Amino acid sequence: MAIIFEKILIIGGGLIGSSLARGARELGLCETIFMSDKSANVCAAISRLKIADGVSENAPDFFATQADLVILCVPPARISEVAKMVLPNMKAGAILTDVGSIKGDIIKAVKPHLREEISFIPGHPIAGTEFSGPEAGFGTLFKDRWCILTPIQDSDPKIARLKAFWEGLGSRVAIMDAARHDLVLATTSHVPHLIAYTLFGTAVDMETVTQKEVVKFSAGGFRDFTRIAASDPVMWRDVFLNNRESVLEVVDRFIEDLSALKRAIRWEDGEALLEHFSKTRDIRRKIVDAGQDSAEDDFGRHEDLRPED
Repeated sequence: MAIIFEKILIIGGGLIGSSLARGARELGLCETIFMSDKSANVCAAISRLKIADGVSENAPDFFATQADLVILCVPPARISEVAKMVLPNMKAGAILTDVGSIKGDIIKAVKPHLREEISFIPGHPIAGTEFSGPEAGFGTLFKDRWCILTPIQDSDPKIARLKAFWEGLGSRVAIMDAARHDLVLATTSHVPHLIAYTLFGTAVDMETVTQKEVVKFSAGGFRDFTRIAASDPVMWRDVFLNNRESVLEVVDRFIEDLSALKRAIRWEDGEALLEHFSKTRDIRRKIVDAGQDSAEDDFGRHEDLRPED
């Protein structure tokens, strides 16, 4: 694999950041990898694992002056402060990107700190696990997964270079508008997680009625919900608040559809139920045929399980 970036800086050493470092090194996509994290323990782990050529505790200024690509692998709520810190030190012609699951609010947060000579190309690798920390990372995390890029300037010639980087990691790359991205992810990931949290809460409340048999007799479908409901609560608070418009739009549509099913059940309208279930089964088959069926993809976003740093 040819070198795409001579030097990269990854800010945030958790699952995604450490996997990026491992993948880029194993596949020969860059010559030098710098990493930075606000946690001394995370920095110590990165050094021990030898997944970076240089590590800095929350002070990546020197690395930023050298890096051709800076990747922000921090929670959405921290994007603005980290961008404000790193952008003044980035060298002219470098690319700044991120891995956040929302794009509209991240773009708004970064824009005030941008410099004309820096290309800002937001990104979202749809990959991850429920595990966290540098030790949880692995180089093939992004293989055969989608990565969505939402450039703020469609004509930016650096888009092709960043696309090649993600493709080098094994990802399938799509380019779309930030607003479209946020609506799509609200539908395939964010609202399903909201439903999972809600259903799990309902089940816990029902324990007093069922004499604790909800947990005892949990079937596979319910266990999928509990797995998702175990996702990082801080990250999901930020996701719902920062993508609230798209989430609320999908929630309203879901409530309408759920109400229709409720009416069908109440009035014993078997034909309506059968029609709906058949339609959704066909959609599920299309998802499987598209190669999106995996343990991490149950709700369209494997990476939504990841605890963000």
